Amino acid sequence: MAVPVAYYLALSAVLFVMGALGVLVRRNAIVVFMSLELMFNAANLAFVAFARYYLQLDGQIIVFFVMTVAAAEVAVGLALMVAIFRARHSIDVDQMSILKG
Repeated sequence: MAVPVAYYLALSAVLFVMGALGVLVRRNAIVVFMSLELMFNAANLAFVAFARYYLQLDGQIIVFFVMTVAAAEVAVGLALMVAIFRARHSIDVDQMSILKG
């Protein structure tokens, strides 16, 4: 008994919407990054579901590259947050607009 692809896509859509709401509503930069990661994982779930449905490895290869780029994004993003926190003593997203040169 296999789980239908529609269930995976529905879960992926729910995760993506939760991530998008987290990006739009929250003010803390760490929560925004976590929400972005949730959105990446939702897209990865859809890629894997379609790859499994069509019996192709292309979706799983794309997931590998997305996870690699997401790991690099997190490393750079956290380094930027540490640098901003050291300079401003806060990582509030609203205050980052005043970082203009």
